[in-house]
Amino acid sequence: MSLSVMCCGTGTPFVVLHGWGMNANIWQPVVPALSQYFQLHCLDLPGFGDSTWLSENDVSLETFVEQIMPALPQRFHLMGWSLGGLIATQIALEHPERVLSLNTVASSPHFVESDSWSGIQPNVLEQFQQQLDRNFKKTIERFLAIQAMGSEDAREQVKQVRQLIFTKPMPNPGVLKQALTILQTADLRPQLSKIEMPFNRFYGRLDSLVPERAIDSISTLTPKSKAVVFNKSSHAPFISEPERFVSELLRALKQ
Repeated sequence: MSLSVMCCGTGTPFVVLHGWGMNANIWQPVVPALSQYFQLHCLDLPGFGDSTWLSENDVSLETFVEQIMPALPQRFHLMGWSLGGLIATQIALEHPERVLSLNTVASSPHFVESDSWSGIQPNVLEQFQQQLDRNFKKTIERFLAIQAMGSEDAREQVKQVRQLIFTKPMPNPGVLKQALTILQTADLRPQLSKIEMPFNRFYGRLDSLVPERAIDSISTLTPKSKAVVFNKSSHAPFISEPERFVSELLRALKQ
């Protein structure tokens, strides 16, 4: 199986998972700092970057987990951003004995807004689905722009992210499309209370994809977890506030 994993640093293994349409390069702003403390494993999710999708099955949280787990260390800290946070949560639920701590960044157990839940407007993701068929590079660029909205240096952030992710191959179009369906339909809310390992959640106050008002709702579902909010960030606090992000993460892991 072709799963691309970049490994650097020494210490306790720490696995990081990127979000939809991206690849492991997205973590570059924090890789030098984190690799001073951990043996860092940066994965390209199957079907993204340099990793191929080799499952016979449809794209789902379960099939992502099935393909990823054989490539991971025996025990590790785990961090997932956005869609990667959903996959990380699924790993923690299926393989709790292997996960030392679960850390999610700008992620939600259920991304789409409904009557009593704050999230992404359903029509936004539907538009992405339609646009993917026409021009998926442009669709990903538009997604980048939405992610940076609200942050002080939004334009600079989009430029930085674009440079990081477009040096690797574009995602597999079929996987990209089905992974967007995961964002539209996945709902891990009922299972969140089963997470026993230390669970830290990081958010950007200006995020339009996981709005600030969703944070308290998620806290209610998992009262033992800890939430940290970055006031100057939108959907990617590790890019807009990298130094503070690393220090908050290290503090959370020490506790």
